[in-house]
Amino acid sequence: MKIVCWFSAGVTSAIATKMMIEEYGSSSVDVVFFETGDHHPDNERFISDCEKWFNHSVIILQHSDHDSIYSVFKKRQFIMSPYGAPCTLVLKKKMREQYEKNNHFTHQVFGFEYEPKEMRRAERFIREYPHTNAFFPLIEAQITKEDALKVLEKNNIEPPVMYQLGYANNNCVGCVKGGMGYWNKIRIDFPHVFEKMAKLEREIGATCLRANNERLFLDELDPNRGRMTLPYVESCGIFCEATHEGMEELNDQDSKD
Repeated sequence: MKIVCWFSAGVTSAIATKMMIEEYGSSSVDVVFFETGDHHPDNERFISDCEKWFNHSVIILQHSDHDSIYSVFKKRQFIMSPYGAPCTLVLKKKMREQYEKNNHFTHQVFGFEYEPKEMRRAERFIREYPHTNAFFPLIEAQITKEDALKVLEKNNIEPPVMYQLGYANNNCVGCVKGGMGYWNKIRIDFPHVFEKMAKLEREIGATCLRANNERLFLDELDPNRGRMTLPYVESCGIFCEATHEGMEELNDQDSKD
């Protein structure tokens, strides 16, 4: 058995990875993290803490032509589509496919938590990606995100700063999958990120947000709009949530990435 744990530097994927290493042994497991260039700087500390806890190194991979999500948006000239975000496609999905091509695995491990929405997501995932022989150790062990945080606390590992700031996931700072409430929180916590994305939107004529089925530029966003309860944004994994047909259309927009 050869296993790859797709480690997102989030709390649930950390626990899933630890469980797999303990159950199957370090030599049977690869731990892979995809660097987008726009994660919070505290990720370096969290990954280092996890490596010590795992007693196992984390393989960090980054796209050779894109050092940030902004690079992808500029090349593609759009930010979001009905089929997903190009940053996930280029910086995670295509990197995952490349790693799969160059390495043989019998199983792939994901940190979906024990929660109804995540359980439905896992069921759909198994149907759409049967070749992964996916393991969902947290769902099998009935471990929630709150449970995962307690495990880290017990092992004296501070969760990533994004969780400490009240975000439910450790996505890129300024995740384009977030809604109005998320971006208004980013405006407060990371004003330079808000301004950078707002400037890019105007530069390429594309937006993260829509209102009444119309584009809504960040520099037009009312600071009081949006849902201000968790989660502000869903977890960003290595598989987009789009259908196969939609992903094919997204892929066709630029086959060079």
